Amino acid sequence: MEDRAEPQKLTKRFVDRLPPSAKDVIYWDSELPRFGLRVKPSGARTFIVQYRNSAGRTRKLALGRVGVLTPEEARQRARKALLGVADGADPSAERKAQREDLTVSEAVDLYLAEGPADKPQKKASSWAIDASNLRRHALPLLGSRMVKALVPADIQRFQRDVTTGKTKALSKSDKKRGRIRVTGGAGTAWRATVVLAAMLAWLTKRGLLEANPAEGVELNKLPKRERFLSAAELARLGEAMKRAERDGANSVALNMIRVLLLTGARRTEIASLKWRYVDFEHGALRLPDSKTDEKVVPLGAPALAVLSTIGPGEPDEWVFPAARGHGYFKGMPKVWKRVAGLAGIKVGKEAGTLGVRVHDLRHGFASVAAADGDSLYLIGKVLGHTRAETTERYAHLHLDPVRAVADRTARKIAGALMGGKRSRLKVLKLVPLQKR
Repeated sequence: MEDRAEPQKLTKRFVDRLPPSAKDVIYWDSELPRFGLRVKPSGARTFIVQYRNSAGRTRKLALGRVGVLTPEEARQRARKALLGVADGADPSAERKAQREDLTVSEAVDLYLAEGPADKPQKKASSWAIDASNLRRHALPLLGSRMVKALVPADIQRFQRDVTTGKTKALSKSDKKRGRIRVTGGAGTAWRATVVLAAMLAWLTKRGLLEANPAEGVELNKLPKRERFLSAAELARLGEAMKRAERDGANSVALNMIRVLLLTGARRTEIASLKWRYVDFEHGALRLPDSKTDEKVVPLGAPALAVLSTIGPGEPDEWVFPAARGHGYFKGMPKVWKRVAGLAGIKVGKEAGTLGVRVHDLRHGFASVAAADGDSLYLIGKVLGHTRAETTERYAHLHLDPVRAVADRTARKIAGALMGGKRSRLKVLKLVPLQKR
């Protein structure tokens, strides 16, 4: 049951200054009776209008979320709804009837508008990615279809069509420059199908579908991508970075690459780093908002040394600032491609090989730790993995030091069996275990 605050005019200033609430609260507008703002503990803030229908039952109609609607726009919608009620309409019932006969296009709009309130732990960046997948793949292929008419075969066909490139397109970017290339392929189709299935599951939970038609659909099997820099490649990369620095390459980008190599952190975590997140005293980065929420990244002495050569700066300043204007530096991938080229390391899908991506620097950090005998549990802690299975990809590398222990122990036992004399058994050279 909601708490009810004293009525006062709902202005933008008032709404923006509302504190978080520990329980559901409705703030009623003093200017327009029955128009209000509902605030939930999750942080969702929705404008509503309350009325009685012709049967005398009280109904609350959601008008839209703060940010989507201004208070004045919501007030106008409330007036329109109340006028309809005076003429015998029941807008809540009408909306429910419409939702029971949704097209996929309408379902996408509903999911993106109201889904975030039901999934408060999901980040805004993740919702943006979901919106992109739905609008660029689901809408072109299924937008006009009725949601209730979808069957598993439709979802399976959707995945196949995205895989074969039926949604390929070149569209204008939302940014000031550049274009967004919409591609097909197994990976793109896998992601788009997962997002579509999540939306259908949400509709099912809302009671708008009897069953999720994506249930049981077999997803594309994606090849596991593992690319780690070898010791030789790291040596060449170090020389290439020194050469690039002498040739005038962007020092901000080079330092960013160094910190990525030395921490195993994600690219966005390092790129968006501010000085107040850097704890030199305790040797750690204290990130308030990473992919896995609040996170502490331990720093080794070499990583601290790189950061010490740059700063520290003012607390709210970026560690890696943009060359122009505000914000952090975003041109590092171009510098990485140049440096990798100097080191003779392929990037992307050059020459049909498995090239090194910026994200693979994170895998490289973990692979070195695993090969050195560190426990998978501790490696996961350093990388900020929330699930143990995420770190399991490095298990095969972890077997090399384990095997070395087995070899040393076996040699000692063999020596003891020979009466304390040096074992005459043929010495075999250990080779790294190959992953099957």
